[in-house]
Amino acid sequence: MDRERFEELVERALLALPEQFSERLSNIDVEVKDYPSPDDLRVARARRGQTLLGLYRGIPVTRRGLGYNMAPPDRIIIFQRPIELTCRSDDEIVERVGHVVRHEIAHYFGIDDEALRRMGAY
Repeated sequence: MDRERFEELVERALLALPEQFSERLSNIDVEVKDYPSPDDLRVARARRGQTLLGLYRGIPVTRRGLGYNMAPPDRIIIFQRPIELTCRSDDEIVERVGHVVRHEIAHYFGIDDEALRRMGAY
């Protein structure tokens, strides 16, 4: 899939977020990269052979205090090639992109992987 189409899928996934979440997003950049860098893998604590589809880098809303101002934007990075490699069709890519975007947005709101597992969203 070309980059422009993939970025449209990410944008569509963001626009599909429920309003109670989308209206609370601020100071955040969402970007698409081909693959995670070694630093991305380290930050995510990815184990050897683990596939990383997305990454949230920043300070979750639940941990922001009064001193959180003039901070650089948090980042959500969606990794195109690993998503494509784990999917068998364009329809599956669309579904996976939506899932990964929602997963990383959950991290922005302070929901960790363990809580996502308990909610059945992992």
